[in-house]
Amino acid sequence: MNAHTPQSLEWSDLDLRAVDTVRALAMDAVEKSGNGHPGTAMSLAPAAYLLFQKVMRHDPATPDWVGRDRFVLSIGHSSLTLYIQLYLAGYGLELDDLKALRQWDSLTPGHPEVGHTAGVETTTGPLGQGVGNAVGMAMAARRERGLFNPDAGPGASPFDHHVYAFCSDGDVQEGVSHEASALAGTQNLGNLIMIWDDNQISIEDDTRIAHSEDVVARYAAYGWHVEEVDWTATGEYVEDIQALHQAILRGKAETERPTFIRLRTVIGWPAPNKQNTGGIHGAAIGADEISATKEILGLPDAPFAVEDTVIEHTRRALDRGREARTEWETAFHAWHTSAGEKGELFDRLQSGKLPEGWEKALPSFDPSEKGVATRKASGEVLGAIAPLLPELWGGSADLAGSNNTTPKGEPSFLPFDRASSMFPGNPYGRVLHFGIREHGMGSILNGIALHGPTRPYGGTFLVFSDYMRPAVRLAALMKLPVTYVWTHDSIGLGEDGPTHQPIEHLWALRAIPGLDVVRPADANETVVAWRRTLENTDRPTALALTRQNVPTLDREEYGAVEGAAQGGYVLAEATGGSPEAIIIATGSEVQLALSARTELEEAGTPTRVVSMPCVEWFEEQSEEYRAQVLPPSVRARVSVEAGIAMGWRSYVGDAGVSVSLEHFGASAPYETLYERFGITSEAVVTAVRDSLVKAGN
Repeated sequence: MNAHTPQSLEWSDLDLRAVDTVRALAMDAVEKSGNGHPGTAMSLAPAAYLLFQKVMRHDPATPDWVGRDRFVLSIGHSSLTLYIQLYLAGYGLELDDLKALRQWDSLTPGHPEVGHTAGVETTTGPLGQGVGNAVGMAMAARRERGLFNPDAGPGASPFDHHVYAFCSDGDVQEGVSHEASALAGTQNLGNLIMIWDDNQISIEDDTRIAHSEDVVARYAAYGWHVEEVDWTATGEYVEDIQALHQAILRGKAETERPTFIRLRTVIGWPAPNKQNTGGIHGAAIGADEISATKEILGLPDAPFAVEDTVIEHTRRALDRGREARTEWETAFHAWHTSAGEKGELFDRLQSGKLPEGWEKALPSFDPSEKGVATRKASGEVLGAIAPLLPELWGGSADLAGSNNTTPKGEPSFLPFDRASSMFPGNPYGRVLHFGIREHGMGSILNGIALHGPTRPYGGTFLVFSDYMRPAVRLAALMKLPVTYVWTHDSIGLGEDGPTHQPIEHLWALRAIPGLDVVRPADANETVVAWRRTLENTDRPTALALTRQNVPTLDREEYGAVEGAAQGGYVLAEATGGSPEAIIIATGSEVQLALSARTELEEAGTPTRVVSMPCVEWFEEQSEEYRAQVLPPSVRARVSVEAGIAMGWRSYVGDAGVSVSLEHFGASAPYETLYERFGITSEAVVTAVRDSLVKAGN
């Protein structure tokens, strides 16, 4: 049940005093830190206060309450806009935390970080990402309603709530915000309300030097409901809170479109000398300017001064939050009592557990059949487990047929009028269509994961992970269980040529701390990769999958596929169990390693082949296990991967050799490319012999 915001706004002198206190605290915190962004926090103080004290349904004492509205500060540099509201409302921040802005081990880092500070819903800072996060949260909220309470009337479900976001001039300039906002319009996300702080100032001062489009018209063209509130319209600066409140109410009443509110402000108001300048955007404004501003506001000229009456007034948010949560819990318990299987699903998803025995549905691939592309194997995994895991949903950036991201028979997540004969769907479906918007897809996936309780995945070609990288990095930073289905993982995609053939991408992605990059060797390793990915709940996973068929390995001849869950394992042991050389390979190149081993063994060189689908998982294993797989005494080592060798050097050592690709690809059948570029079993044999010489064998 979504409680209604009162249609009339009570805005007292004490509310005004609290808002002016916010401005003073913003100036003081940045001044004490010596750096930061006071201006936006000053001018957005009334809007932020309005949301946290008058509009949003939230309980500061229970920040993770399922029924809460969400707030996204896409303007991450203006972290004080959020921190001060969290302090006033009673989320646990106190004045000492504001005094510690941007300092070591404080709860108030330079940009908000989810999981670090109570009340922060997402880590923001890179502009535009928060816009995508908010879109993802709104999509997740609709999917959540569909899973648990699809038949409830509008506003009558415990799972009805709103997502509010603040964005800046910088946010609307970033391309990722365009991608996400366009999709939000297509999806008719009526539960999303975004307020644009149109202050026309950035670090380089007046934004007119680089920004001239009609943003409101752009959002109208996306299909958003748009509102305009101009506090400069009279020629004087008048903070018309009632007008903003009414615009928000109209946005809440609009259930078929997301709402975009242009709020024209003056940055740094009412600082007498620095308001409306780049000088107040991202720097301390100095003691004299602070004193002059506080004099205008009628506040004491003392740092971090908060009157008892103000904090007592704002902390009433705790009482209101408790009342709202109690009311919600009554409705929730009524739903849960009669929800049956849907209630059981809710409980399971809230616990973060997978259904017992779900892994029994995973497919197994017979080595007697012809080769299978790992992208196809991945698609078969999704199709097999989709009925058991309704929380797992996702799609592709217009490459579903290539990425194999559409489980057969599952409906698309679409407004009814957007469904097609190829993709029938409904507003509560599970197949996502991101369009050709990889960057937006990444930020939306993060928003879905942040909102909970579902598990999102998104697909494109591996080479286009470059478009997604900022969002992927943030997913790793936030420890979000997002899965990336990146196919066409090497020159093996063939004729599309060098623009589409990833060369540096695997190691560039492995360089992101906290991201698991998994490149399975065959269909059954792909199954294990998906299983372990879904068992992980605290980090993102990238699946790098082949376009071309690869042999399904006979596990009666080779090491058990369960070894893939350790990241690296002995796939083929050397004759006699004591290798003179080790070949480490990933993905489609494992077959080359096995072929080379056969030739080397026949020539009298005992050779071990290690399949290394995931470096990160391997590094998690004990030192003892890693030494068993890669004995330090065996110095003759070769890595085989159709990409740059960079990170393999630490595995092959000073006597090692890498069979790799240190240049861009070309357009030709993939068999030709592997031969022309020297990624062959013959090249692996030669590399092993060279390494043996280096090792003194």
